[in-house]
Amino acid sequence: MGAQDEQVAVYDESGRVAGSAPRWRMRRDGLWHAATSILVRSVDGGSVYVHRRTEHKDVNPGAHDCFAGGVVAAGEEPAVGAERELAEELGVRGVPLRFLFRSVFQDGSVRHHGFVYEVRWDGPVVHQPEEVADGWWMPLDELRARLADPGWSFAADSRQFIHEWFTRQEA
Repeated sequence: MGAQDEQVAVYDESGRVAGSAPRWRMRRDGLWHAATSILVRSVDGGSVYVHRRTEHKDVNPGAHDCFAGGVVAAGEEPAVGAERELAEELGVRGVPLRFLFRSVFQDGSVRHHGFVYEVRWDGPVVHQPEEVADGWWMPLDELRARLADPGWSFAADSRQFIHEWFTRQEA
């Protein structure tokens, strides 16, 4: 079974699990679903791990991103999906996740409930070559400055979630 045939959890607009569907149908029909987003911060908290998505990703190909994560599988709890995605994409395992907030993202036919987490990590990062083209640590001030440039290619949901994160940090 290919990635497009993988069964994903389908949610309703209010955020409740409503069933499952193959990934291709979720994308084709713009079904509500859930996705995890994990912010990887250095242990001292001053930097985040930023990466560039591969050119063949089905959403935001080639864009920069500061979250690991992905779609929640059918029957999977978001926290379990977050641990799975963090291990798959960046090779980060055995580190406690901290739930930050839940948000809603809508952009055209892409509609999901975002479960946003954070981890602190200074260990090795191992990219999944199918999803991550390159990556590096970036100071928070530099990330904020780059995000102020609307021409900097950045994953749309991650742009929304990191702005929400910055706002919550300032509160």
